[in-house]
Amino acid sequence: MSLPALSSGFPCPGVGVCLAGTGVLAIGLWLRFDPKTRGLFEGTESPYVFFTGVYILIIAGLLMMVVGFLGCCGAIQESPCMLGLFFFFLLIIFAIEVAAGIWCFSNQSKVVDDITQFYMETYQNYQNTRQDTLRETLRLIQTGLDCCGTGSVVDSAKDTCPPRDGLDSLITKSCPDAIDELFDSKLHIIGGVGIATGVIMMFGMIFSMLLCCAIRKSREIV
Repeated sequence: MSLPALSSGFPCPGVGVCLAGTGVLAIGLWLRFDPKTRGLFEGTESPYVFFTGVYILIIAGLLMMVVGFLGCCGAIQESPCMLGLFFFFLLIIFAIEVAAGIWCFSNQSKVVDDITQFYMETYQNYQNTRQDTLRETLRLIQTGLDCCGTGSVVDSAKDTCPPRDGLDSLITKSCPDAIDELFDSKLHIIGGVGIATGVIMMFGMIFSMLLCCAIRKSREIV
């Protein structure tokens, strides 16, 4: 039996989750392909924590979109089983997100330290070996961050720095400082998206249970 009043009375619980998944996926792709961070993925020894975290965001976003689609199908088909699965998967993703958020913010300094160490090692290795791959990695990082060197006197690795003219050539930001500034600004955005995603997921779980209960009661009446 079709339940048009019920379907119109409750919002589809999967729509918000799909949108939240799109936001998480967008954040992951932004960190992966943003010119400021793209160079961190080019080296053979890319910072493990950051590298892993970005791909977890991308996978989590895709998974949330799939789960959101399941919720929409459950609402349209008025299937308590599909809505129950939607709630179950959403609860697991929510728990993982909370755990990951706590871990990320408690290890924020480690992420920055790993990336800074990766840059310093790449910078030093290039000075010693002059490999083309290292030069390209340095060029991508320093151009993206608009920085040059490690804070000491700019030496033989100056050819990897972004070009500057006039007075700008006298004002050079060190790359460790630029890395700190970059992640301070990005973490605020990531944190905001994470909080919004968590709220949407909670509402999705609530609406899925309300809809599931309403469907069962309507079928008992019939």
